[in-house]
Amino acid sequence: MEAATLWEWVGYLASAVVAISLMMANIKKLRWWNLIGAALFVAYGLAIGAIPVALVNFFIVLIDIYYLIKLYKEPEASAE
Repeated sequence: MEAATLWEWVGYLASAVVAISLMMANIKKLRWWNLIGAALFVAYGLAIGAIPVALVNFFIVLIDIYYLIKLYKEPEASAE
């Protein structure tokens, strides 16, 4: 498989993962799936030389990590 074709498929996979993340009702699952999709888009953007794609998705990765840490540090609402 050609490198360009491989990276094309990584882009399609990233798009699918981000779309799946937006269907999640559970915010933790949404953040995890979105993190994976954004990380794939960072790799895709760097591989094809699309720096703006890589940068905005790197920022999204950082946001997802921040909120995941915040979510896991919060006491569970059902533990009252």
